[in-house]
Amino acid sequence: MKQNKLLVVDDEHLIRWSLEQNLKKQGYDVVTAGTGEDALRLVREEQPDLVLLDIQLPGITGIDVLEKIKEHDEDIVVIMVTANSGLENAVNAMRLGAFDYISKPFNLDEIAIVVKKALETSDLKQEVVRLRTETKKNGPPNIIGESRQVKTLMEVLDKVARSEASSVLVQGESGTGKELVAKWIHYSSNRAEKPFIAINCAAVPATLLESELFGHDKGAFTDAKATKKGLFELADGGTVFLDEIGDMEMGMQAKLLRFLEDRSFRRIGGGRVFTVDVRIISATNKDLQKSIEEKTFRNDLYYRLQVIPIFLPSLRERKEDIIPLANHFISMYNRDFNKKVKGISGPAEKIMTDYSWPGNIRELKNVIERAIILGNDDSLLLEHLPMEIVSKVSPQTSGSSESSFRLPPEGIDIEEVEKELIRQALEVTEWNQSKAAKKLNLGIDAFRYRMKKFGYLK
Repeated sequence: MKQNKLLVVDDEHLIRWSLEQNLKKQGYDVVTAGTGEDALRLVREEQPDLVLLDIQLPGITGIDVLEKIKEHDEDIVVIMVTANSGLENAVNAMRLGAFDYISKPFNLDEIAIVVKKALETSDLKQEVVRLRTETKKNGPPNIIGESRQVKTLMEVLDKVARSEASSVLVQGESGTGKELVAKWIHYSSNRAEKPFIAINCAAVPATLLESELFGHDKGAFTDAKATKKGLFELADGGTVFLDEIGDMEMGMQAKLLRFLEDRSFRRIGGGRVFTVDVRIISATNKDLQKSIEEKTFRNDLYYRLQVIPIFLPSLRERKEDIIPLANHFISMYNRDFNKKVKGISGPAEKIMTDYSWPGNIRELKNVIERAIILGNDDSLLLEHLPMEIVSKVSPQTSGSSESSFRLPPEGIDIEEVEKELIRQALEVTEWNQSKAAKKLNLGIDAFRYRMKKFGYLK
């Protein structure tokens, strides 16, 4: 993990020393300067990520140093430190590109919080730049599939991406690729040069979600040590993806609805009204109509969000896409893990096609990743698949009176298959021998014999 480098600039030795010691305890690499001239030299030599810069310096002033830092590298984060009498200069510094200012006498804990927030904001901006560069190079993400459902979906997505639709609601089971669809819309639209920012509404506590979306002004509440821009402000011109929108609590739903009316908002604790141009793509695996009936989701918000509704089919509804997706993941993990798996054996392909995939594409992706990591063969074989998948696909469920298992042309090591099935049965049942034996339709004595045979039982 990268260690951020900080430059502390102050003409008072005691202040430089105390800031240096405190920030080093926070895990930062810290260098110091007592004059503006030394500060500019260190900026060129050390390339710091952040500068704590006193306005009142002997010789060249802090404002002049700020201007020259921004000329050298506008991405360096600068926090001004000022006496109370220097507030006018601090405001000028903000206009010149300073991230924030702190008044003397300051609290070391406050300094640590402001520095952390400033670096987080800087990291987010750099990530946005990285994603923009990546998008220019690679274009929108790949949506794999040959089924009629996928072809129809792509036609809809293309129309949505080219439109100015401000709100899109993507619905489907978990693991069907809702965020992938949101990214495809964004990176195929004229917003592709602007940020795409995603947030999981279920993962952020209700008390913090408002601040995450709308931001807050310095002093808005106890821990608001610095002004923070919200995601809507940061994504101006781009797209905000609100995942798990069905889990948003009712009070926050009302605030989101107000924002959707005209895309305007106030930061928490602030008076200024901001207006932004963002496309909102929401997603949920919940039945929002049912949630409306249960009074846990607002009817008016639902209709505001689903200007364009998109429904993603489950993987079991488009079985012809299972093997193309699996082959795509094999290629991806071959690159990641330096493997050379060339394809899927007949028996494994049959089981994968007949399995219902309740976890959808996400489950398939995880299964392929596991198989590539653990397998040492040229092909993905039946024994590489999790036992819980193999055991759920019987001749009856596959729609055939014949066995789903076929001996591959290259042959098979039956001992290895048996050993793998024993191991998987134990893992699935958390090493409960009786339950594991039942999974394989074996008596407990026969199962324990095999455990001992393969070294699972001493």
